[in-house]
Amino acid sequence: MTDGSQFIDIILFAMVALFLGLRLRSVLGRRTGHEQPPADVHFRGQPPVVPPAADNVVDIANRRPAPAIAETPLDAGLREVAQADPNFTPEGFLQGATAAFEMIVAAFAKDDLATLRPLLSDEVFGNFSKAIEGRKQAGETCQSELVKIVTAEINEARLDKRMAEITVRFVSQQVIVIKDKEDRVIEGDPSRAVQIIDLWSFARDTRTTNPNWLLVATRSLDE
Repeated sequence: MTDGSQFIDIILFAMVALFLGLRLRSVLGRRTGHEQPPADVHFRGQPPVVPPAADNVVDIANRRPAPAIAETPLDAGLREVAQADPNFTPEGFLQGATAAFEMIVAAFAKDDLATLRPLLSDEVFGNFSKAIEGRKQAGETCQSELVKIVTAEINEARLDKRMAEITVRFVSQQVIVIKDKEDRVIEGDPSRAVQIIDLWSFARDTRTTNPNWLLVATRSLDE
């Protein structure tokens, strides 16, 4: 092939390339700056990435920690008692206090001082003894039936040095009847239970190995 024919071939190839370039440009168009962004690409089997809505965006920098819940005096008292007595739990204490309530109410109605003695402090035992002696001197008898304990809740707790004291609020239904020496009802109704609210305080020296709590104060509330 001569040099002249090679030159002609080059010109033809250039013209074909120019023609193809113009065709592609007419098909693909020009970039004007207003084109839509390309669609997100995701692999098959994977969900497309969706940008979070504006309402769901949490500004971590401006988020403040939730305020701490203040400790109540009751919580503080129970915590101090538990620190002084590692075996103490509110649940276990309430179980024992409820059992003591039932025993003391029944023993007081029966004038059973022997049962009351190990459950009461000296002061409370003295008050119970005087009440029982007063009934005997008046010729009165007490008939009491604890129908049920409605609720038993710890109302107060404190630690004074090593002496723990916890007050329980008992709500109970009882049938209480007082009769005179002629067996006549002078107080109460034997056919009707009444609701009674009591505040009983129990105490224990946490320095001793004796796990028993003593009843140190009683108070009844009006409904």
